[in-house]
Amino acid sequence: MSERIDNTPKSQYTTTAATEDFPFFSIIIPAYNEEKYLPLCLDSIHNLNYPKEKYEVIVVDNGSTDRTREIAANRGATVLQDRAANVSGLRNYGAREAKGDVLAFLDADCLVTNDWLICAAKYHDDMDISVWGSPTTPPEDSTWVQRTWFFVRMKKQDVMDVQWLESMNLFVRKSQFFEIRGFNEQLVTCEDVDLSYRMSRMGRIVADKHISAVHLGEAGTMREFFRKELWRGQSNLKGAFSHGISLKELPSLVVPVYFGLLIPVLFVAAWLAPSTLGGMAVVAFLLGPSLIILVKASFKCRVGLGDLARLLILTQVYFFARTAAIFYRS
Repeated sequence: MSERIDNTPKSQYTTTAATEDFPFFSIIIPAYNEEKYLPLCLDSIHNLNYPKEKYEVIVVDNGSTDRTREIAANRGATVLQDRAANVSGLRNYGAREAKGDVLAFLDADCLVTNDWLICAAKYHDDMDISVWGSPTTPPEDSTWVQRTWFFVRMKKQDVMDVQWLESMNLFVRKSQFFEIRGFNEQLVTCEDVDLSYRMSRMGRIVADKHISAVHLGEAGTMREFFRKELWRGQSNLKGAFSHGISLKELPSLVVPVYFGLLIPVLFVAAWLAPSTLGGMAVVAFLLGPSLIILVKASFKCRVGLGDLARLLILTQVYFFARTAAIFYRS
């Protein structure tokens, strides 16, 4: 169960602090054909209110055919390349080459705020915390899909303990990262969930919304949303076995069984023996999980009826995509 952190560390890192007091960050960015967003990402890092000598930027390219490597090199990043690795392998490669005490994993289609590292630095000395960061936010010109799905991804409190964090805006100490052997390269997706669960044995996982990053590449249409969730869901079960199945994960693991087996059985039963009660049961079972998510979202923030209707649609798309993912291979 999530809980508020009452003793949140106060940042000792300000623009007036001595340079040697700042922790050194290695910002690791996996990339493949990211010439559209990478310049914006690197420019936002360049504008950080943090000593430039206390962080490095490592772009790990996956064999791009556009100007990704050129853009990264021209903006002062260290450029590595591995054409064969998946995203876990790219991040691990960057981590092996990193000089920093803290690894900051960021996606190439993300923008960071000026105080991104200042806000992250305050957790550096708190050894009770093993992973920290924040869910990325949608861009200012976001679509209804991006805005609506953020009701699910956002956290109820500004700073709170969570079960896992997305790897597109995630911080971890390098020593602890290698102690658990980094990201699982056998996983195509869900590598961040797996890493978080394994890291949780070393300390708490904290989401702090002040460690802010904007995700420009979030799915903007229902078609994109379905395709991304179809892709993301393919390593869900494999990842759970990797770090050990937790009771908190069971709801997401039973989705394929629930929607792929139970719901079709109910539909067939209602068709063979039609009745009002049977039809109501099918609708209740079909919409039940979505309604639970809607209730949770309404407790986290103020949402209108239109938002709830749109969220109902998206959750149904999400469940269908995650069910279909058991048959999908990228």
